[in-house]
Amino acid sequence: TSSLFVFSLLFWSESNPDDERSSCDRCDLRLSCNCSYDGFTRVPVVTDRALTLDLSFNNITMVTVDDLTGHRQLRALSLHGNRLAVIHLSAFDSLWSLEELDLSDNQLTALNHKWFSKLGALQKLNLLNNPYSCLGSPPVFQGLARLRTLAFGGPALEELKIGDLSGVTQLEELTVHANNLTRYESGALADIWPLGRVTLSLHNPFLTNVPLASDVLSDVSYPETPLILEDLHLIGKETVQPLYASARRRVRYITLRNVFVSDEAIVNFLVVFNGVPLTCFSVDSVTLTGEGRWTPANWTYHKSFDEFFIRNIVVLDVFHFVSFLNLGFLLQYPRKVSLINGKAYVMPCQTSGLLKNLQYLDLSDNLLTDMTLKETLCGGHSPLTDLRVLNISGNALKSLSMVRWLVVKLSKLTHLDLSRNGYSSMPLSCSWPHTLRYLNISRAKLTAITPCLPTTLEVLDLSNNDLKNFYLVLPALRELYLSGNKFLSLPSGELFPNLQTLKIQSNTLNMFNRSDLQLYRRLQNLQAGQNKFVCSCDFVPFLQSVIKGHGDVYLTDEEESYVCDSPLYLQGEPVGQVRLSVVECHRVLFVSVSCGVALFVAILVCILLWRLHAFWYLKMTWAWLKAKRSSRRHRGRGDSEALLSFDAFVSYSERDASWVENFLVPELEEPRPRPLTLCLHKRDFLPGQWIVDNIMSAMERSRRTVFVLSENFVQSDWCRYELDFSHFWLFDGHAGRDAAILILLEPLSKDDIPKRFYKLRKLMGSTTYLEWPQEEERTGEFWRSLRNALRGEEDDD
Repeated sequence: TSSLFVFSLLFWSESNPDDERSSCDRCDLRLSCNCSYDGFTRVPVVTDRALTLDLSFNNITMVTVDDLTGHRQLRALSLHGNRLAVIHLSAFDSLWSLEELDLSDNQLTALNHKWFSKLGALQKLNLLNNPYSCLGSPPVFQGLARLRTLAFGGPALEELKIGDLSGVTQLEELTVHANNLTRYESGALADIWPLGRVTLSLHNPFLTNVPLASDVLSDVSYPETPLILEDLHLIGKETVQPLYASARRRVRYITLRNVFVSDEAIVNFLVVFNGVPLTCFSVDSVTLTGEGRWTPANWTYHKSFDEFFIRNIVVLDVFHFVSFLNLGFLLQYPRKVSLINGKAYVMPCQTSGLLKNLQYLDLSDNLLTDMTLKETLCGGHSPLTDLRVLNISGNALKSLSMVRWLVVKLSKLTHLDLSRNGYSSMPLSCSWPHTLRYLNISRAKLTAITPCLPTTLEVLDLSNNDLKNFYLVLPALRELYLSGNKFLSLPSGELFPNLQTLKIQSNTLNMFNRSDLQLYRRLQNLQAGQNKFVCSCDFVPFLQSVIKGHGDVYLTDEEESYVCDSPLYLQGEPVGQVRLSVVECHRVLFVSVSCGVALFVAILVCILLWRLHAFWYLKMTWAWLKAKRSSRRHRGRGDSEALLSFDAFVSYSERDASWVENFLVPELEEPRPRPLTLCLHKRDFLPGQWIVDNIMSAMERSRRTVFVLSENFVQSDWCRYELDFSHFWLFDGHAGRDAAILILLEPLSKDDIPKRFYKLRKLMGSTTYLEWPQEEERTGEFWRSLRNALRGEEDDD
């Protein structure tokens, strides 16, 4: 049935290659794509440049042959926590560069070696918590020569045979979940060497199949290989017997994790490891069901014990638990003791006295107060004279003065961790052990720094407080951690002549510059991201150069953590990607250049307009409009003569007046059957009226305009006015096509006419003009032609 189901799913995936797939674009600048918790039912489409792809905690049920095609650069792939039941045999064939693959917590009922046949670069593989009962044949790991971390097994794993791990020759870490293992061939795990840390879950074998558990432990136990045993119930003597296999192999590091332990089991554990050079014994998440009566094992020899590590301990019958005073045979040896999150509120001074060789004491995450700490350290006269490291973080301590007083006589103390306590103030002055080099007062409530800090410090952690400034000189300091405070600027580097590392993330820094960093003469590593940076023209180029590695200081946090907070239009933009314009960064220069360019262009335009006579055109247009308006006003009042009262308006130069008065006027106005009436400015212009109005009125009341052209005409200002207005009048809607008549008193070409009178120049080129003859016999013909031109069609007869 299961085979039919798998076949049907594979057939469905092959027969629907074009089924629409969702896409995921949540990739950062390092090409790491986080597509977890997104409800995908199929592998989404992701950029083929991705290096890391996290698809954990979705609803993916299968991986088809095309889902990962093209991802040749992918280094890590996680499908953890899906409902994956089917993987095509060639689904991973294109992942040539894959180094990490996580298929844990899915529904894979069987493993197939073809999945991994092309993954020659794979180094980490996690197959935990899938419902397969065996690893399968042929060996699934056969081609994984570079594999260094392997995790397999789950609730359904029942069998391990020799050859199952064929191809795996050495591992840095091996994890096997085999709580329900029923069949194990001795030697199945024995061929892996060298073997680093080993984690085994063997709940049922320890309870019901001691020989099987012993065989497994025997195959993976080596003196230098840390051994971690999980999910055990060590209740009686029998349940501890499999550990004899490890004791015989002289293991030195053993950890029990998530275990229930009785007094009898602890006694038998000490008996099993009697004389064995066990160096480190760790217990993590342990429940003690007894009362601490372990004295029956006081005859055993455990001088090799160097470290006791106990974390997350629960004592079921705490009110009947006996004192540790009877455990001197164990406590006199270790140099490192850790009791973490054990709900301990005190360690009596007498118990402290049993720890004769103690150099490292970790009592973090307990219930110590200032008064109980005083008892633990014997009121400042602690027998822990060799203590070098003291960690009392995460307790209920409030007085920094009390701690200082209790540790001042610990003459070898170098590291002191006071973090995650309730310190809100610091004394003005303090005495500390002269050997103190490391001090951690992070995650407290400090608002100010005083000279209480020891000047011998090399590492100081004041992160996650409420500090705003720092003015204390610490000449020996090499590392300073100030993240999570309220600093507006970097502390002066002159205070820390030997500082090499500074972390000041998540403050309220606006900016810093090269001169600030130059005060830190030996600073190499800086982490200043996640601040409220003002992306100014000085800060952005400077930080971008630092990001690129141009300088003596290296930013060791991620480039993405340097984000603009202002100005508003750049808010949220990574500083490394900001491009500021010249207008923003060189405003004065930009305005100066812009004004200069504008002035130059204005001058250039003015010259061009002058050359093209644009000013003249504007002036004449304005005068023309005014004259037109005045003319209409006069006509509207009815105070002017009838329109077209002259046959011609004569425009001439005063220097040519004799010719006009002696020849032109007598000839044209002499009494004949039909004399012509001429408008002359001397006799016909109204006195006291604006000259422009007179000119406009004369042109409007005349059928024709006669221009007496000569050198004198071109140079005459009055004639220029008349020419100017005739320039408009000739092309007004009221003027006829032949309204202008040109008379040349002397030879004159159109090039002698000013260029701005381009219409008259054009008229000279397109209209036949009259030339005053130099020969007397041709004058008659001249006057006849002029009369015909002035009368137009009226004289055609």
